[in-house]
Amino acid sequence: MRNIFTICGKEVKSYFASPIAYLLMSLFGIIFGFMFFSTTAYFVKMGLQSQMMGRQQPMSVNEFVIQGLFGNASVICLFLIPLISMRLFAEEKRSGTIELLMTSPLHDWEITMGKWLGAMVMYLCMILIAAADISLLFAWGTPDWRPIATGFLGLIFQGGTVLAIGTFISTLTKNQIVAAAATFTTNLLLWVLSWVSAYNDAAWGKVVAYCSILTHFEPFSRGIVDTKDVVFYASAIFLGLFLTTRSIESMRWRA
Repeated sequence: MRNIFTICGKEVKSYFASPIAYLLMSLFGIIFGFMFFSTTAYFVKMGLQSQMMGRQQPMSVNEFVIQGLFGNASVICLFLIPLISMRLFAEEKRSGTIELLMTSPLHDWEITMGKWLGAMVMYLCMILIAAADISLLFAWGTPDWRPIATGFLGLIFQGGTVLAIGTFISTLTKNQIVAAAATFTTNLLLWVLSWVSAYNDAAWGKVVAYCSILTHFEPFSRGIVDTKDVVFYASAIFLGLFLTTRSIESMRWRA
């Protein structure tokens, strides 16, 4: 485990030693902050109109604000996460340090886990910005904290899946732009697979829709933790990291 945490720490330092971390956190903070402001402003406006019309049933903050914010956050991450994973192995190949990594006394799975965990730490730093924004709701209201915690759990699972796929793709090229583009394309495809269920009720259509990362995030955004969604994300993360390990093994043989 010490080797894993050493690699993880090295990756985290490399993110914050370059403009990447600050750029990603700034972009996420600006975009999510604008969405947070717009959503809460609309909620306040609708609440005032509801009171003026004499409606006694209060509007739910969780339903009208938080659920939509988590959906927006998942879309933002779809665009930004490839920028986190693109450099994991592609940069090592470009700079020539991949040879030192391959000849080091480390197991392939240790390298994989260390790199992936480093990327996860960077991702969690982005998510903390969303947590800071949403925490402001508790200053002026009483939202239910359990759906919020579930939504963040869903973001972590989805982010871990996208990063696992991106880590594998990063082992296939030494060009970071290619790695980012390929990761984004792959994850966008996994995102839109859920559209199949809208026009096809056959068994194969349900199977295709089941493979969508969007299908399994929606219950989390509503505050629902379903075992099948947890199993899907855990399996997808394992598959991505397994393929990464096999790719590293292949690089050792070629070296």
